[in-house]
Amino acid sequence: MSVVENKQILEIIVEESGLPRAGVTQTVALLNEGGTVPFIARYRKEQTGELDEVQIRQIEDLLSYHRELAERKVTVLKSIEEQGKLTPELSARIGNCRKKTELEDLYLPFKPKRRTKATIARERGLEPLAELIAAQELTQGSPADVAAPFVNPELGVADADAAIEGAGHIIAEGLSENADLRGMVRLLSREQGIFSSQLLGEGVDREGKFKMYYDYQEPLKTIPSHRMLAMRRGEKESVLRLVLLAPEEEIVGRLKGSLVRRESIFRGILEAAAADAYKRLIAPSIEVELRLEAKTRADEAAIAVFAQNLRNLLLLPPAGGRRVLGIDPGMRTGCKLAAISETGRFLEHATIYPHTGGPKALAAGAELAAMVERHDCRLIAIGNGTGGRETEIFAREALRSAGVKAEIVMVNEAGASIYSASDIAREEFPDLDLTIRGAISIGRRLQDPLAELVKIDPKSIGVGQYQHDVNQTLLKKALDAVVESCVNFVGVDLNSASWALLSYVAGVSETQGRAIVRHRDENGPFPTRQSLLKVARFGPKAFEQAAGFLRIRGGGNPLDNSAVHPENYGVVEKMAQDLGVSVAQLAASPGLCAGIRLERYVTDTVGIPTLTDILNELKKPGRDPREQFQSATFREDVMTIQDLKEGMILQGVVTNVAAFGAFVDIGVHQDGLVHVSQLAGRFVKDPNDAVKVGEIVKVKVLSADAERKRISLSIKQAEPEKTTKGATVKNQPKERSANVKPASEQPSWEKAGFRVKK
Repeated sequence: MSVVENKQILEIIVEESGLPRAGVTQTVALLNEGGTVPFIARYRKEQTGELDEVQIRQIEDLLSYHRELAERKVTVLKSIEEQGKLTPELSARIGNCRKKTELEDLYLPFKPKRRTKATIARERGLEPLAELIAAQELTQGSPADVAAPFVNPELGVADADAAIEGAGHIIAEGLSENADLRGMVRLLSREQGIFSSQLLGEGVDREGKFKMYYDYQEPLKTIPSHRMLAMRRGEKESVLRLVLLAPEEEIVGRLKGSLVRRESIFRGILEAAAADAYKRLIAPSIEVELRLEAKTRADEAAIAVFAQNLRNLLLLPPAGGRRVLGIDPGMRTGCKLAAISETGRFLEHATIYPHTGGPKALAAGAELAAMVERHDCRLIAIGNGTGGRETEIFAREALRSAGVKAEIVMVNEAGASIYSASDIAREEFPDLDLTIRGAISIGRRLQDPLAELVKIDPKSIGVGQYQHDVNQTLLKKALDAVVESCVNFVGVDLNSASWALLSYVAGVSETQGRAIVRHRDENGPFPTRQSLLKVARFGPKAFEQAAGFLRIRGGGNPLDNSAVHPENYGVVEKMAQDLGVSVAQLAASPGLCAGIRLERYVTDTVGIPTLTDILNELKKPGRDPREQFQSATFREDVMTIQDLKEGMILQGVVTNVAAFGAFVDIGVHQDGLVHVSQLAGRFVKDPNDAVKVGEIVKVKVLSADAERKRISLSIKQAEPEKTTKGATVKNQPKERSANVKPASEQPSWEKAGFRVKK
């Protein structure tokens, strides 16, 4: 791509993003040099003007879009030029295009196409007649007389009417390929179009999932994502018929007006050609285009919600630093136990049968208590799937009888079975049964949700809506960006992380992640960040991008356990020297930071933004940015939907947030729905503004339908105020622990998050 084209793209990005020119220019340069979004956002603030991750990803997306557009322009111009039809005016219009749809509209008349009615008419020699009609110069005589000379039965033109019909096809096709008119039709259809859904005559909807859409209409431009995706799913399942109802009368009127320039004997033919152009040629393609546009818009909205939920889930507070007993519950097949060390290392497994009766059931309690004591497990993580409630009650009684103390926590096990059968699980535990791997995953995700959940396809974690209906490429890109953002925000322990976790570190590929683990296994723990350069094919560029996000705990240099980048170690050494202490003393004594004057250390490459980050790291060296783990409580006397009563006040945990509300786990094996209107005592446009995945809330039961497995809940009616995030609700009868979620506000999504962009 030429320098001129790159400059044009930069100007477009500045205009469309509204971001400062200098920041955009530097960000594009850094991206071109192989910089990653997390690295640029964190360690190149001076160059970018402190643009955050969202803004940098926006620039990255716009850069990719306009480069693809520029490449397509080259192809289009070459094709038209080879046809000998490229004019200076057309070349300029193509060069000024900013949208792919606009470019394709301009290319449409010159695009190779299959034989059409207009093509056949031209082959029959009717193009001169079409030109004569379009000129509209005759005001006397009849169209049949004008068409008579073009009658040729041998070519398939039987009479004057056939000649006029063929000429009309040529005129209609020409009208349909007019870029300006297509733009007009597209705009009117987009702004005034109605999306209509009807029940198909032969459609079968046994569960009534699509009942509200049997006879439904909504303006195309305002239809919410979840309704659009629901209707499209109904269409896919052959239950619904979807149609875009455009303002046909107004559109056809405008097309006629553009074609009929004066009174002539051909007015009726031209008006008929305009109507034909719309109904046969323009309307079908515009409908397909706008339906795809609406689908894309719905996909983006659904993916944005999914991404936000995933971020909240991945940044749940870890309960690490304590040994955990993971339990994968089972009724008939037994409960699989897995003891895990403080660092997530597998210690021992066993299977007990507390729910089968007989001698095995009697021995199960003693075996559970013995295993907890043997490995000094302070936490017990129980999967919340089938048998989870029963297993929790059994475990509580077993520990009480044995006089053993351990905190029991219910853990969302979504995706554990997917992990168990994955290549990653087989690599980690080749000799263990799938169910034991599941128990290990349940225990580990309590210790560190982020480190364990990155091993599972995000679509299997259960925090999205319509994830199988949306654009899978866009979904993967969005979710990968969220995982990357979270991993680099938290940082990764270089000497204990799996290759799966390492592969999300900025600048580290899956191959390099595996190489790091292999080097660690063969040579022992990395003593310093610099020793990463000894890993095969891990060069200076990868080191530059990754080093600041990797941590070495207990190493020789305390800065290796911080977010201070190695390129800035010299700055910290100068700070320590000026204070008359060592770097180790400075890192161990945050109070010394009060004597540091940042302006003294400003250089051409290190400014106040970077120095401020360094100072903040020195004030809290090695601290996990996630909140401290706490546990929530559920009522033990409420175990099934049948136990629920209208008006009951319960504590729950938000498991999923959708555009229409939030799902809350209240411990009955079926999440309840809090409709958006019941989230707060105020108007809520975006449910994520009111609740987050993992938040602990109090809810009031509005209704419970056991047959349909539907529970309706309210947060705003539960108490005057919502439960404080992460706080344990007191005075609940027969309380038990559940998997907790964030104790306080997580990092700003705008500062460390992701936005979906076409």
